Amino acid sequence: MSSPEIASLSWGHMKVKGCSSSYKDCKVWPGGSRAWDWRETGTDHYPGVQPADLDEVLKKGIELLVIGRGMSEALQVPSSTLDFVKQKGVEVRVLQTQKAVAEYNKLAGQGAKVGGVFHSTC
Repeated sequence: MSSPEIASLSWGHMKVKGCSSSYKDCKVWPGGSRAWDWRETGTDHYPGVQPADLDEVLKKGIELLVIGRGMSEALQVPSSTLDFVKQKGVEVRVLQTQKAVAEYNKLAGQGAKVGGVFHSTC
């Protein structure tokens, strides 16, 4: 199963190829995607992305995870969260969201087992 392409990105709006709905923030993995609802884990810009935000995507058999921190990189990614991902044997890349989407799409296009979580506003 391949990772779906992110078809478009603009402030507060993301579309994933093959998905009829659009997202503000989203999670993607080989074979699927869904909205990333920060309320599920109590995530906020600070302290930022929590291991619980990533667990679902990490369980999808990915080898690499791309995290988009927002257009202005306001979303923090604590070192403890990066350590959590690395302990699962998954490589992680943290980038500004436009760069993260480009990196994710490049890797997905190469057939990599890549997942991602992306914040599309600040």
